[in-house]
Amino acid sequence: MKKIITTMVAVAMILSLGACSGGSSSSTSTPASEGSAPAASSTAAIKIGGIGPVSGPAAVYGIAARNGAQIAIDEINAKGGQQYELNYQDDEHDAEKSVNAYNKLKDWGMQVLNGTVTTSPALAVTSETYADRVFTLTPSASSTKVIEGKDNVFQICFTDPNQGVASADYLADNKLATKVAVIYNNADAYSQGIYEKFAAQAKVKNLEVVCATTFTDDTATDFSVQLTEAKNAGADLVFLPIYYTPAALILSQARSMDYSPKFFGCDGLDGILTLENFDKTLAEDVMLLTPFSADAQDDATKNFVEKYQAAYGEVPNQFAADGYDCIYAIAQACEKAGVTADMPAAEVCDKLIAEFTAMTFDGITGEGMTWQATGEVSKAPKAVIIKDGVYTGM
Repeated sequence: MKKIITTMVAVAMILSLGACSGGSSSSTSTPASEGSAPAASSTAAIKIGGIGPVSGPAAVYGIAARNGAQIAIDEINAKGGQQYELNYQDDEHDAEKSVNAYNKLKDWGMQVLNGTVTTSPALAVTSETYADRVFTLTPSASSTKVIEGKDNVFQICFTDPNQGVASADYLADNKLATKVAVIYNNADAYSQGIYEKFAAQAKVKNLEVVCATTFTDDTATDFSVQLTEAKNAGADLVFLPIYYTPAALILSQARSMDYSPKFFGCDGLDGILTLENFDKTLAEDVMLLTPFSADAQDDATKNFVEKYQAAYGEVPNQFAADGYDCIYAIAQACEKAGVTADMPAAEVCDKLIAEFTAMTFDGITGEGMTWQATGEVSKAPKAVIIKDGVYTGM
């Protein structure tokens, strides 16, 4: 997930927000149904496809990204200029289903893809969008492999390597630990990518990593071995470059074995507070890096958070903010490039590549964002800590 990570501050969140009334009949003011059929098309609207998990174990990410994107669509359409239409498809965090969703969006006439949300499906889908010349901006698929060798695939999230480096820098610079244990998923590109860079940067920063233990999706049901090794090694901080679902289980099992180190994660942990039946007290004082803070007081963030809460009854997380920024970045580039609703996807693709590599974008996940020709974004990360069940800036 990221590019040049320099400073860290604080941030927070979880999913969805609300739909404002849109200026176009093709843009709904309520969230799309999960796995719904394509919405009614508009001849005046630029068609943006969206793909992410809105069901299954990673649904927190996809629902948030979808809801954030829909809010942006509604806001832009309400201004009365160029209209946009969002058709969001559920991939259940499954690569094959994600490709199926992509093909459905192609049949619908998609001109730009906002997706996918998670990395493994993105690896499969971006191979298709590269071959088909469909411009792609992912809100949160952070592996460098997602953009590698694909001139039309861009990220608005930080890359995995930069998350790993930034995490090691933050722990060392702020003296948050004397001995660090790492638990990561060695079968997941996101988790593996962050860990590798973290381990390398930890050496540079003289950060002592006393153990690094692994798991896979198939073994993510019992972390007693990993936690026991960390505890016996004297780790006073456990780094978790993993998704929120296994992280929730780790926090629970750590408590049951009376092990209470500090826990520090990356954007994959964002979403843990809205996990169904999760005891939020387990996450007290958990820290994580993220590009968005729902408690920021700038007008853009306050507007977004208020609308999201009004529509979805929750505080938006980073993925919602990423989805929101994706739509605004696409719209900015379309406007500058003169993209219209009747252009074929390949022509739109060429125009947006030129704009994204030249423009600067201010969003709620970062100001002064720029993109390299590789598709990697440059922006600063933030850090947050969970206090009383709420993300708080550090």
